[in-house]
Parts: sequence; structure tokens; C-alpha cells
Amino acid sequence: MRSILKEKNLKNKKILLRLDLNVPLNKGIISDTTRIDKILPTLNFLIKEKAKIIILSHVGRPKGKIVKELSLEPIREKLQKKLNMSVKLMTENIKEIKNKNFFDKYNEEILILENIRFYSEEEKNDTNFAKHLSCLGDIYVNDAFSCSHRAHASIHKIPKFLPSFSGLQLDLEFDALTKITSEIIRPITCIIGGSKISTKINVIKNLITKFDNIIIVGGMANNFIEFFGNNVGKSIKENNYNLVVEEIINLSKKEKCKIIYPEDVIVSNNLNGSPQKKDLNTILPDEMILDIGPKTIDKIINIIDNSKTILWNGPAGYFENPNFANGSIQIAKKIIENNKINKIFSVAGGGDTVSLLNNMNAAENFNFVSTAGGAFLEYLEGKNLPGITALN
Repeated sequence: MRSILKEKNLKNKKILLRLDLNVPLNKGIISDTTRIDKILPTLNFLIKEKAKIIILSHVGRPKGKIVKELSLEPIREKLQKKLNMSVKLMTENIKEIKNKNFFDKYNEEILILENIRFYSEEEKNDTNFAKHLSCLGDIYVNDAFSCSHRAHASIHKIPKFLPSFSGLQLDLEFDALTKITSEIIRPITCIIGGSKISTKINVIKNLITKFDNIIIVGGMANNFIEFFGNNVGKSIKENNYNLVVEEIINLSKKEKCKIIYPEDVIVSNNLNGSPQKKDLNTILPDEMILDIGPKTIDKIINIIDNSKTILWNGPAGYFENPNFANGSIQIAKKIIENNKINKIFSVAGGGDTVSLLNNMNAAENFNFVSTAGGAFLEYLEGKNLPGITALN
């Protein structure tokens, strides 16, 4: 995989730049600009190199149809303000744009093609559509790691027709994930949460073979708590998963990876109730587990202190209610404390984890925070990502 940083002659080259600008939109208002902010370094680099930029991106799931509410116009406007230079949205039918001299027509340095998912050929990974897109540029750059698990035309097929490179944000994401999966500095620990164990089974199994410790928290920990003979009351859990838990435990023993699950918890009768500390053998039928307890927090902090590398995916409890956010907050604070003295390399990912860190204004204090979602998890599962494979 070649980084665009290594390409020496970009002046006046037309760059087809695939970005993930799939930001939350409500009546044309962007509520979170994180994905826009993360790709600004690549745009600024290409601007400095005097390249001509054609942005490809999508918003939402229009399913191959034009949906006015999913236009990239609000994103064009936001980009224009952040870059302090003119950015033009091309509203023409992409399939009817015939040549790459449109920069002369518009006299712009940056153009955005309208939502690429307005065209059904995009998600069908249509070769002719990708070939047509490739005719608009001289070089292709993928800076959308978060879309790179999709075998879509603008991700997977365009590299067949153009010299292709990775963008700066994709490089950062790939380097961070490499450091926690193959170029590991040990001891290495994964803190993994989420409401359903079914969504993380393959991640856990793949990481067991690489990691020293896997700490199970959140709703999925309830399956482990119940497996070891404890009542979890009316806590969230998945039924018929004892065999999966047993398989994970057996694999961890074989690979000499420690599996840690909560020793004590914080419970309540409902999501808005008062928190109460409980040992595992004292949980009542009408109580639900909503956070980890102080003994578990101390144990996790001790493991973090003895780790050189940390991956965190999934909060420790129902952090949306401050009564049940303490476990997640203490984990974050400890990782940040060790990060500031260069004691660990830290990577965090997953929507809820990112939301928690943003609420704490703490994302900048991790070595890397991934917003890639599905691509992040599929990479951790050990899957080949079509977008990365295409660049290679």
C-alpha cells in the first residue's frame, strides 16, 4: 500500500479522492463534524501540492435513488468554511460527465461529485461505473478506511484503472491497527464491551490468539457472569450462548490469554434508577447490571498499569446515565494517565466508545481513536478489507 505522501509530482494532477463524509444530517444541519475534521490533513496536503481534487463520498442509504435530503451540499458548505476556499458541488449526472477538463469549465480547485450512492452501480461494485469514474482523474486516493470493508465501485474497483494511493487518515488508521494486531508491544490488553456478544465473537476469538488479556465488560459480560453460575436478574443478555462462552474460555486457556469479567457490579431496577453496588452472588431477579463495580475497576486499572498496548472497544456500562458511567470514565482516565507519560500505546474504537471520549473531551489523549465502525471490527476479526486489498 503506497501513501500519497510518497508521490512526488502531484501538481495539476486530477485526484479522485474517496472520503467518508457520511456525517449525521438533520434537515441539512450537521451535528458532528468529526469525519470532516479527520480528512482535512489530506485535503490540505493535496492543496499545498497544487493538485486538482475531485471528492467522491456518500451520505446515508439512498439505495441507488436521488434523495434530496441526502445531498452533499451541507458538507460542501462546511468544507468550504473549514478550508477557507471555494468548493463546488457538481449536481450533474455522474454518468453523463464525459471528460476531465471540467476544472477549466468551473475554474475551481476542489469539486465534489454528488452522493455516490445515488447510483445503484456503486453498491453493486459495477466495473463499467468504476471505469467511467476513473476517466475523470489521473490518480486515485482512498482516505476512507471506514468504508474500506465495502466492495463498492468507488472503493474496490477504481484502483484497477488508476495509479492508487492511501490518504493520510487511512495511513494513520492502518498504522494504529497494525500496532495492535501484528507489530505488538507486549503486554497487550483488549477491553471489549457492547450489548451483544454475538457481534463480537469473531473479534474476541481472533484477538485471543494475539493478546495477553481480554477484559469483557458491558452487556456482553452478563453472559459470562451467568455462565459461571450467577443470577443476572433482568440484565441484558443473549440466550443460548453458553456454548460460545465455553468455547471462548477453552480457546483462551489454549492460547494462554487471560479472560477477565466483572467481579462486582452496579445495579438498579431500571435505567433511570439509583445505583447500588453488588457482589455477583447477591443480584436480585428484578435488578439489572448497568456498570462494573469498584473491585472490578481496581482490577482493570491494575491490568492497564501492567500493559504496554491497549485496545478499547465498547464502554463498561450504561454510560448515557451518569449514575452508571463511572466504570467507563475510570478506564478512560487510567489509559489517559499512562498515555501522557508514554507508558502505553492506546487505540479506541466503536461508536459508543468514541461518544464517551468526546463527552469527556478525551479523544485527543489517546494515540488513536477510530471512527471506522464496521471496518474497524472486521479488521480486528482478521478479515481482508476490499478497499485495502485493492490498494495493495
